[in-house]
Amino acid sequence: MTSEGETANCEKAVCDPSYLPDKVQVGKVVRAICIMSHPIPDTHNFHSVQVILPQKQLGYKSDILCIDVRKFIEAFLESGKPKYNVNLICSYVAPKGKYIAFVSTEAEIDNPKVELKPGIDLLGPVDEIFFNIYDRYAPTNNHGADNCFISASYDPTTHFETTVNDVIQMYSEILERLLIYQMDLSAASAAEPVAPMQNH
Repeated sequence: MTSEGETANCEKAVCDPSYLPDKVQVGKVVRAICIMSHPIPDTHNFHSVQVILPQKQLGYKSDILCIDVRKFIEAFLESGKPKYNVNLICSYVAPKGKYIAFVSTEAEIDNPKVELKPGIDLLGPVDEIFFNIYDRYAPTNNHGADNCFISASYDPTTHFETTVNDVIQMYSEILERLLIYQMDLSAASAAEPVAPMQNH
């Protein structure tokens, strides 16, 4: 690999798509970030909600994903004897009385306001909204032939499952063995949650 006149040699190259643009395909993702003074209607005021509008219902090629987040629960594992202690802490991602919603999908036209309208209409009144269109990359190379292992960029999903799966797959391909991750969470059900933290 050569950059700015310097050449580096290696058995395997691991990189994001921006380093090898000739080995990836490009799509686009549209996303709206919405600031609201209320939760998504008819969601029972849950601290986080995800709504998926199916592509067939919309006549689109991909789903529209809506997520409403105000707070989330963090689990901290503390090593104890003879087992782990699990502490739960509530963290806020928006000030009291405010909610943040994300609406996203794969871009099919160059107009995010039109494309995301079915999802935004579910939110009810929105105080402020920000639209963004960005490129989405996926590797097209044969890493068995060129030893280049390229990650995919973020897709429209909001739960990071596809990103985690991409990391696990890259790990297995690079090291040629499965990633096996184990942790004893048997103490979790008996753990006492700590008091919620204030907004921060």
